[in-house]
Amino acid sequence: MRVCDDVRGIGALGFVYSDGDTIVGSLKSTLKDSGCKFCGACVEVCPTGALTDKDILWAGRETALVPCKSTCPLGTDVPRYIRLIAEERFDEAAAVIREKAPLPTVLGRVCFHTCEEVCRRSELNDPIAICSLKRFAIEHSKTDWTTKLKPATITDKKVAIIGSGPAGLTAAFHLATVGHSITVFESSSEKGGMLREGIPEYRLPRDILNKDLSYIIEMGVEIETDVTIGKDLSFEDLKTKGYSAIFLALGAQKAKKLNLEGIELQDVLLGLDFLKDVNRGNPLKMKDNVLVIGGGNVAIDVALSALRIGAKEVQLACLESREEMPAHEWEIQEAIDESIKLNCSWGPKKIFSTDGNVEKVEFVRCSRVFDEKGNFSPTFEEGTTNTIETDMVILAIGQITDLTGIDSTNSMQVSRAGLITVNEGNLSTNIPGIFAGGEVTKSPMSVVEAIEMGKNAASSIDQYLGGNGDITISLAEPDTSSQYFGRDEDFYDKKRAIMPCTSIEDRTKGFTEIELGFNKQTAVEEAKRCLRCDMRLDFSSNTLPPEEWLDFNSETITDVPEVEGAFQLLNESKEIIFIQGTMNLRQTLEEQFSSNTEAKYFVYEEDPMYTKKESELLQEFMQEFGKMPDGNEDLDDDLF
Repeated sequence: MRVCDDVRGIGALGFVYSDGDTIVGSLKSTLKDSGCKFCGACVEVCPTGALTDKDILWAGRETALVPCKSTCPLGTDVPRYIRLIAEERFDEAAAVIREKAPLPTVLGRVCFHTCEEVCRRSELNDPIAICSLKRFAIEHSKTDWTTKLKPATITDKKVAIIGSGPAGLTAAFHLATVGHSITVFESSSEKGGMLREGIPEYRLPRDILNKDLSYIIEMGVEIETDVTIGKDLSFEDLKTKGYSAIFLALGAQKAKKLNLEGIELQDVLLGLDFLKDVNRGNPLKMKDNVLVIGGGNVAIDVALSALRIGAKEVQLACLESREEMPAHEWEIQEAIDESIKLNCSWGPKKIFSTDGNVEKVEFVRCSRVFDEKGNFSPTFEEGTTNTIETDMVILAIGQITDLTGIDSTNSMQVSRAGLITVNEGNLSTNIPGIFAGGEVTKSPMSVVEAIEMGKNAASSIDQYLGGNGDITISLAEPDTSSQYFGRDEDFYDKKRAIMPCTSIEDRTKGFTEIELGFNKQTAVEEAKRCLRCDMRLDFSSNTLPPEEWLDFNSETITDVPEVEGAFQLLNESKEIIFIQGTMNLRQTLEEQFSSNTEAKYFVYEEDPMYTKKESELLQEFMQEFGKMPDGNEDLDDDLF
């Protein structure tokens, strides 16, 4: 009651009458009507264990309590920057974001925000608009954050980075912050890699990309364009020029093709090449009726871009059902909003033409895309076909890496999938001094995942060059947010803020940005919907009853009777690692003591039905932790 009323200022709990007794409970019949903010503070301080997290196991508790932070590949302190926005401390919120993301303005627009999929607010109604709030904080920050960067000790080490996409730029930024001299080599004539050439301007305006690029360049990073590895420079050339390490961040620059009759026709284009031409401003003559084949995000962008440069009608066809489409739901909805017709569960069979002009495409029904193991293995109903009339076909079925620039004499180890093989621990290749990351090693990837790999590569390269691998930067002030939340009668019913967008009519006239961003009032109100799950971790632990665990040593084991029963062994962190029933407790414990070096504590129970007791203890463990104890992993989970 005190933590809810005095500390949190919510006052949802109190003394209430129930069946003639006075008890502590919610003031009204439901938590919602009582004004509860679902912060979990009452659970955290409950000394009796009467209040518990039913859905959260003690193993990995912090990860489960704050899933938005643990799910973010960069480990961004999401609750903290949302809390700062709610308090209208926008500069500090931006600092929290920039500590983890060197391309924050970009991420505020194109991040796939898986953090929102696990947001605990969604258990009430809708998740917090985490990505949109990130964009707001960066756009409304006024402080020059670069002044907070500690000057680095300049080293004599030079690093060459191949590719100026998100992985390459991130590695460049962090390596520059620790004092190394960085040069990024980009094969295109513009900086930014696939951020510039693969993402349409209606999602990522070029001035926004340029703003993030400028900060990286101001760190002393040089970016040379129109330089292709293997053509203009070799690895040996780079070594001759004094580069001590190389990071390959080439991305997935090549569009996948289909072995399809009619693929060679003039008006059959490849989706990635099409987007590159659009983003470069190259002239493209669009036909009236365009058919895009593919169901991913690139296919959606191809379809929307085709509308904007002259197509009158655009259809999209894909193998997947509507529910299986790999494109994100909000992007699919944008396509539907712009009158793009979806043809799901159809696979292309043949492209027909007349006098060299595309006339129609024949499809066959796809009954299943993935097999029982989840592997891509489409099954078709050969007798069920469909024909779509069209003037132009654009294939957008995925991207692959293009390693033609990698000198084969270097014996770079490449997987069967055409990806550079790296040590997952440090992203090193089989060639000393050469590292690789991003889509050239793991495809496909999101922008935020590529940024994560860029950070990991920077740390590994710094260690390779003699540093300690610490590339963290500190920009935010120490957290001084109050534990006081205050009461809000409407908290439960607050709906997720709606992102203002350009009208359908206006957006199809050009490449104007679709999402316009939150204003101050909207952002602050949206941030106030947060449950602030992380704040309960600041409470100190309750004083608990004396522990039942015994020290696992020969003296203590001597006091154990030689009878039937079951025992549990615990490690130094007092986590249960082994459970066993036995006919002789002391003898079996002595055997364990001589062989089990990890066990530090134990507890036992006498029970002539020791097999039953063993089974009960294992079931209790699995119900709490969702798995067997480490020492019992050889047992079949299904038995319990």
